[in-house]
Amino acid sequence: MNRRRRLLPAAVTTVLGVGLFLAGGLGLAPQGGDGPAAQERPAGQDSADTGLGAEIRGLQDHLKEAPDDALALASLGLAYVQQAKATADPSYYPKAEAVLARSLSTEPAENFTAMAGMAALDSARHDFAAALDWSQKAIAVNPDNSTLYGTLADACTQLGRYPESFDAVQRMVDLKPGTPSLARASYAWELRGDTATAAATMKRALDDANTAADRAFALYHLSQLALDSGDAEAALAHAETGLRTAPGTASLLEARARAESALGDSAAAVADLRRAVAQVPQPEYVLELGELLQSSGRTDEAEQQYRVFRGEQKLFTDNGVALDADAALFEADHGDPAAALAAAEQGLRTRPFLETHDAYAWALHANGRDADALRQSDEALALGTRNALFHYHRAVVLRALGRDDEARTEFGTALGINPAFHPLHAPAARAALAELAPTG
Repeated sequence: MNRRRRLLPAAVTTVLGVGLFLAGGLGLAPQGGDGPAAQERPAGQDSADTGLGAEIRGLQDHLKEAPDDALALASLGLAYVQQAKATADPSYYPKAEAVLARSLSTEPAENFTAMAGMAALDSARHDFAAALDWSQKAIAVNPDNSTLYGTLADACTQLGRYPESFDAVQRMVDLKPGTPSLARASYAWELRGDTATAAATMKRALDDANTAADRAFALYHLSQLALDSGDAEAALAHAETGLRTAPGTASLLEARARAESALGDSAAAVADLRRAVAQVPQPEYVLELGELLQSSGRTDEAEQQYRVFRGEQKLFTDNGVALDADAALFEADHGDPAAALAAAEQGLRTRPFLETHDAYAWALHANGRDADALRQSDEALALGTRNALFHYHRAVVLRALGRDDEARTEFGTALGINPAFHPLHAPAARAALAELAPTG
């Protein structure tokens, strides 16, 4: 299915209680130490189940009695950021900003909890330069907290500062070789095209996981790594194991849907994606559902999902989230090429990451600027990332430039990485490869 997944999302923190971050325990697991922090809770895990809703209510009640408690304000801000991610409701971001600003005004100097909260908020809104600044400020206050290096690594990655990101990940691993640091290390290997080491490292993260949420997180990414290596059976097995660990988790339903689609079971894939969207209407889930429906000839249903996607994009922008790769790819594939170009250019200013370069290349192609598109494709593949969608986009650009031999190689590379990388583009790649086959 659609390969727009951000392999490890921008820093998002799970709050377990007032004071836990200052104790070095901001994370998913309820124990001492750094814990699996600054990573995404598997999307769709309900707030009532995780305790996040109760945590928010408890903090709100406490702040009625102690409105100037800087730590409680910072913890509430972090909880709002996590709630926005868990529910796909960006209206929590302005709330987070307000309480984090109050926390910092109350305690501006040593308040690394609020600084980390601002970094998480800015990452969620795709303002990665600001996230980097806040991460650095927090580390200056508390240089031995591994969580903060994860936040720093996320910001550096999205800003295209890859050596700094990899250094931050290594520092995180050195400080606390647990699930969150190993997961980021896996991502660092994947970005560089070493999917075998990425998978082995994610398996270490799974072995280290000591909560259902951590295990589900690792199994989700193992499913994606398997699928992105063309092993749909293994991808399905990982997703189903994850769903036994954390039943009904939306991210794992989406992972299973991708594997089911790759194995030719479109009906099951649609059903799982509908369940995921019903739980957590993440824009990427909505778009994946629309494209899967379109690939099955269900165009009216697909258009309905695309209308929902457009509405969600507006909701996110209204709450301060900068749109980038997803918006650009959507407009290039289904909407307005000029809008695709504008979204990609804006995205590149705030998030010069591999995905944004690829989206910019695709938007440039949609606007007939293929020479420029090829240069952006070079940037997208500069680290050697094995991404089938990137190679497909490059193949189409090369073909438009009349470089058919190179295009044929790139179409083959895309399909070799993952024969089912996208419900619409993978069939197009196979058709193009057949058309470009040497004759005689």
